[in-house]
Order: sequence, then C-alpha cells, then structure tokens
Amino acid sequence: MTIETAPWGMTGRDQNGVMPAVGAHTPPDEALTPDEVSHQPAEKARVDMAANFDTLTALEAESIHIFREVAGEFERPVILFSGGKDSTVLLHLAVKAFWPAPLPFPVLHVDTGHNFQEVLDFRDRMVEKYSLRLHVASVEDYIADGRLEERPDGIRNPLQTVPLLDAISEHRFDAVFGGGRRDEERSRAKERIFSLRNAFGQWDPKKQRPELWNLYNGRHSPGEHVRVFPLSNWTELDIWRYIARDNVELCPIYYAHDREVYQRDGMWLAPGPWGGPRSNETLESRSVRYRTVGDGSTTGAVLSDASDNFAILAEVAASRLTERGATRGDDRVSEAAMEDRKREGYF
Repeated sequence: MTIETAPWGMTGRDQNGVMPAVGAHTPPDEALTPDEVSHQPAEKARVDMAANFDTLTALEAESIHIFREVAGEFERPVILFSGGKDSTVLLHLAVKAFWPAPLPFPVLHVDTGHNFQEVLDFRDRMVEKYSLRLHVASVEDYIADGRLEERPDGIRNPLQTVPLLDAISEHRFDAVFGGGRRDEERSRAKERIFSLRNAFGQWDPKKQRPELWNLYNGRHSPGEHVRVFPLSNWTELDIWRYIARDNVELCPIYYAHDREVYQRDGMWLAPGPWGGPRSNETLESRSVRYRTVGDGSTTGAVLSDASDNFAILAEVAASRLTERGATRGDDRVSEAAMEDRKREGYF
C-alpha cells in the first residue's frame, strides 16, 4: 500500500482513498538515519526521506532543539504545565527530547482554584505517568492569607502573576518553559523564543534580542530569568495536526461532551466553585468542547459535536477567530489586556 503525503503535512489517504488510523505514520524518532539511507537504493531512499520530513516534523525538530539548548545553557529550568492542550504538547515534546532518560526538569502549575476538575485530574495523571516532580503555586492560598485580594469580577487569571514570580524566586528557576504561541494574541506575536525577564519578572518588548539563524541568547544577570517558548512558531491547527499524528493524550474537556452551560457576553460558561448563572441567565445542557482551558469563571466553551481529532481539525481549519479571542473573557478587558499582564510578569 502506498501512502501519499498530504499537502498540509499529515499522512494522506492511500491509493484506494482510505485514511490511515491515527498513529499509523512512521514516528519521527523512527525516521531513517543517514547510515540506513546509504544502504538503500537511491530512489527508495529519496522517497522514504521525503515521506518522513514534513511541516510537523520540522516544527517538532525545532522545539526539541530548543529544549536541548536550554538544558545545555541553564541550571534550573522548569516547565509550566496546566493540563491544557498546549502545555500537554509541550510536555510530550520535552519527553521526546530526552527519551529514554527521564525528564530532567520539574513542572510548575499555577493553580487559580477555579480550574476545571477534569483538567486537575488529567494533570495529576500525567505527573504520575511520567514520574514528574510537580510544584503547585496556589492563588487560593495567597487569597486566604491576605497576600492577594479577590477581584470584584471574580476572575483569577490575572492573580497568577504574584504566585508565579514567587515560585520562580523560591526555587531559583532560571528558565521557564511556556506553551505560548505567536498566533494566539498580538502581544504574544511580539515574543522571541527566548524572552528575557528582569529581576522583577517584567517583560520589556523593546529589549527583545534578535534570534537570527536559530541562535538563542540565554545570557542573564543574577535575579533575571528567561521565559522560553518552544511552540512559538506553531499555530492552533499545527497543534491539532500534531495531536492527531502522534496520538497525544489530552484532557477529555477538549472533545465534545454534554455539559450544563449558560450564555454571558456571547460565551458559553459553565457553573462551578467560581459561581453560576445570574438571575437573568438560563442554565441548559449543550454539546460543547473547549478550545482553550483557563480560569473557569472566564473560559467559554464552544458548541460542537466534534468528538475526535479529525473532526476538531475540520472545525479549527474553518474558524476565523483564535481560541483566546473567541473564548477567553480576561483578554476582552482591553485591547492591551494580555500585554499589560505580561509587563507585570504574567506569561
């Protein structure tokens, strides 16, 4: 059976028009080595190498290179892991980068106390699966002891900054991996892959360093640290293509399921510890899924029947809004809401 490479970089249909099952590709880590190629007929070698090199393979190789660069340049890196799709792909790539050795970095989750329970359960399952060292910075603890005050609107995502910076300082992390992508939001489009933060954790877009020819400058002074974004050049569609190609396990909240939701400001929100519908809002059962996962009080679901990776791929390809623009209320406060938070030390 001959498998053709589809123009978008995923494994295509065979000559009978049948789509292979997810995971039926040749894994990147099983691609032909130069030595193996030299022992094959030239034409077959060219075909095999072409079939194994596509857009996703290039993006994966870049991300793995970044992980290894950081391992060589920094002493105490950490991966931000929330259980969302981007941080899950980030973790998947990190495990690949150092396999079969264990992941040499701990993971850090800044827990708002308003997370979906499915996401917390998934986070703990991944920690156990890969035998990870997990650090949790709790916004709830900061509110309880008076170090932070609850916002009038009840949104806790902006309150993550202080616990995050305190955790970085306490554990002396000098490089912090995040799953930010440039296509998500305009301020993230300004980010370099290595983003220097000053001694107060603040970001200055005017002090971004050039990264010509994929050369990354990790130099920093005592007290400073570097935020690292291995997924910078990925898009939401790339993420879902990669999840389908590598059969990456995700939190089930990303797939269509029935959930009690209510509509507010054009978004479908779910009730929880953060509150529920107001008197003028109606709770109803709908088939929904989440494109992004954050604070439950401000992260909206989308109406969807897409229950598998390929159905989601079709939805994402047809969308004209990024996941943050469509379903994150905290980014609607102002046009510069994300940039303002980043200047304060937020990711």
